[in-house]
Amino acid sequence: MSKQDYYNVLGVSRSATADEIKKAYRRLAMQFHPDKNQGNKSAEEKFKQITEAYEVLSDDQKRAAYDKYGHAAMGGSGPFGGSGGPFGGGSGGGPFGSGSEYNYSSSSSSGDPFQDIFGEVFGDLFGKSRSGGGGGFSSRPKSSKGADLRYTLNLTFEEAAQGCEKSINFVRVRNNNEEKANLIVTVPAGVKQSQRLKLRGEGDSGSNGGPSGDLFVVINIQEHNLFRREGNDCVLELPISFIDAILGAQIEVPTLTGKASLKIPAGTHTGQLFRMKGKGFLKVGGFGAGDMIVKVTIDTPNEITTEQRELIEKLNKLIGETPMVRSFKEKMAQYLREKK
Repeated sequence: MSKQDYYNVLGVSRSATADEIKKAYRRLAMQFHPDKNQGNKSAEEKFKQITEAYEVLSDDQKRAAYDKYGHAAMGGSGPFGGSGGPFGGGSGGGPFGSGSEYNYSSSSSSGDPFQDIFGEVFGDLFGKSRSGGGGGFSSRPKSSKGADLRYTLNLTFEEAAQGCEKSINFVRVRNNNEEKANLIVTVPAGVKQSQRLKLRGEGDSGSNGGPSGDLFVVINIQEHNLFRREGNDCVLELPISFIDAILGAQIEVPTLTGKASLKIPAGTHTGQLFRMKGKGFLKVGGFGAGDMIVKVTIDTPNEITTEQRELIEKLNKLIGETPMVRSFKEKMAQYLREKK
């Protein structure tokens, strides 16, 4: 029999947060826990399903594997199944070892595979530990990881391209008290918009000896008044005069690291692209860099003097039709002939 989708089992969407998944499991586990439904095989099976689903979806690595491969990721050949998997489990295929079989016991022995999960979610919800055959909940407080924090780091276009070090200030909770923290963040060259840098252990402190949460630094790159980014390339829109376009010119252009000289050949037209190798964004990891792409726009004057007009009209007669205009007129004439 095929297994139900873990998200459907818990009644959450595939985009549910960790907190939403925990709340859904808590609600269902309260309803179907075998202590509350003794002798009810249907409730026992449901409890097995929801706890199996929570065990996978509450773990980032297992959830990622499940999202990519489905139940196959938890099976014998998957990254979390088999005899060598983290769940032990002989030859079975599921996350609880032998054929995903669940054997619930109400004794206080360690034979209940769901005890740790249930205790982690519910904490001391049931108060002190129970003696005898009541499921064996311990009154010892569970340790838990501290909350993860988020910090938005604003960078200039150049800082994102070349990398930098930035000092950040934020507030976090340590030992149940708020404290102001100051950290130096090393930003690698080539970071992209909304990329996250993880600073392990720099979030809120954990409880009862649990590990501290992490700090996620989210990159926000400010817009540039000259450049825009396409992959690892840096694009520059370069206006040139129609005289330079006709005659050609050597033009100084800005780059991410300063300035460079670009040769504009005679006869350049609007939209023509020039590539300056290695002048773009450094690639994350330091393996090369993108290029600077210069896109030419020919700029014409809005107003001209009488003398300038006379000279341009004289030039127009001397030059005659340009190649693109001539080609267009020929195609238009052919089109109109065919329409007759």
